Amino acid sequence: MRGRINSGQLVTLDPARIPEVGDAVLCRVRGNVYLHLVKAIQGHGEKRRYLIGNNLGKINGWTATVYGVVTKVE
Repeated sequence: MRGRINSGQLVTLDPARIPEVGDAVLCRVRGNVYLHLVKAIQGHGEKRRYLIGNNLGKINGWTATVYGVVTKVE
């Protein structure tokens, strides 16, 4: 199984959109920035956190830092 977005592909982000489960997002996890899928959401407003993982089923952890939702893949 391959990823939905390949390394080196350009993406367009919407920084104003609130992520939903299943969205691809640009996020920070443990000091690194990744494009990952939102697997679950916990909390509301400023206390909202996102469980992120990849398209291969791996879970990478929780983050509160999401820079934007992917709206287009070039």
